Amino acid sequence: MPNGIDTTITAGVLEIRIDRPDKKNALTSAMYRAMNAALEAASGDPEIGVVLISGRGDAFCAGNDLADFMAGPEGGEAAFEFVRAIATFDKPLVAAVQGLAVGIGTTMLFHCDLVYAAPDARFIMPFVDLGLVPEAASSLLAPATFGHARAAALLLLGEPMLAPDAHQAGLLTALVPAEDLLAHARARAAALMAKPPQALQATRRLMKGDPAAIAARIDEEARVFREAIASPEAREAFSAFFEKRPPVFRRDPGAD
Repeated sequence: MPNGIDTTITAGVLEIRIDRPDKKNALTSAMYRAMNAALEAASGDPEIGVVLISGRGDAFCAGNDLADFMAGPEGGEAAFEFVRAIATFDKPLVAAVQGLAVGIGTTMLFHCDLVYAAPDARFIMPFVDLGLVPEAASSLLAPATFGHARAAALLLLGEPMLAPDAHQAGLLTALVPAEDLLAHARARAAALMAKPPQALQATRRLMKGDPAAIAARIDEEARVFREAIASPEAREAFSAFFEKRPPVFRRDPGAD
């Protein structure tokens, strides 16, 4: 599809497929808008009971398209809207992850109920490296999922987490051979569709608990993110990325 998002509905399961494999499925504002619209439509359609998110090619999602993101505020706002949409979505979410899952490619998974990954999957949250802060309430959910020390390695150092470690840490439901990944995720989505829908959704709401804390953290992250992206640190980090050179950050002389 022109906007890089392909959607299909099969037996009540909406599959949102990120379809920009030449860019490792990096997300543009148009792609975010397409996913937002798909989630909104699925929420209001009683015939759709489950959403499956997947990516075409050798990567699940390389995060934000940085050129699109820096072109103006539209990219950032579309991303924030997607974060809120997936965090508040009221039906089960399933994800099939292969290869790179960077930034939002990882943080969206905290809001999915079943996450299946190929053994080659790598999860990276390089927000600090870009002079930014986490999003999608990952500053809250990563420590809650992994513990503070492991979350610090991921969020402060930007270290990658390999699929076996992510499975052990609780991010993933199961590891699945790459050749079977999508078929397995589709089968699990179909299994959810066979469950009593009201009991399924009620149980999901109970498991997630009070959504107010998640919403508050998403809003706080968005506020700090908007400030950070206009900072000298972010400008230097983005310039270094596009110029393919190491960034040089200036520390306040009064800082430790």
